[in-house]
Amino acid sequence: MTWRDEINAICAALPGAEKSDPWDGGHDCWKIGGKMFALHGMEPGICVKCRDIETAEVLRDTINAERAPYFHRSWVRLPEGTDLNEARHRIHLSYVLIRSGLTKKLQASLPAWEGR
Repeated sequence: MTWRDEINAICAALPGAEKSDPWDGGHDCWKIGGKMFALHGMEPGICVKCRDIETAEVLRDTINAERAPYFHRSWVRLPEGTDLNEARHRIHLSYVLIRSGLTKKLQASLPAWEGR
């Protein structure tokens, strides 16, 4: 199984996560409630949202994350080959951030998330 396959399996296991390719270019765009929480395919690696710009800057300084091209500065790109446990943690945090920003009505319609 490739690193990308592993990343897709992590994303697919999240309740209510949906995969699409909105630009028809081989992207794996993962969304919850219609909002993106992870993207693979622009460049090798996975783009995820951080809590804020400062967190993204710290990650760029400490875990080899990079600024995610075309995204707000609160997003980072974890290069392909990043430790899967680290990638899983960052994907889960991004998922929770995006999910918690959805309307209460939409959140209530989603499958439960226990934060594993």
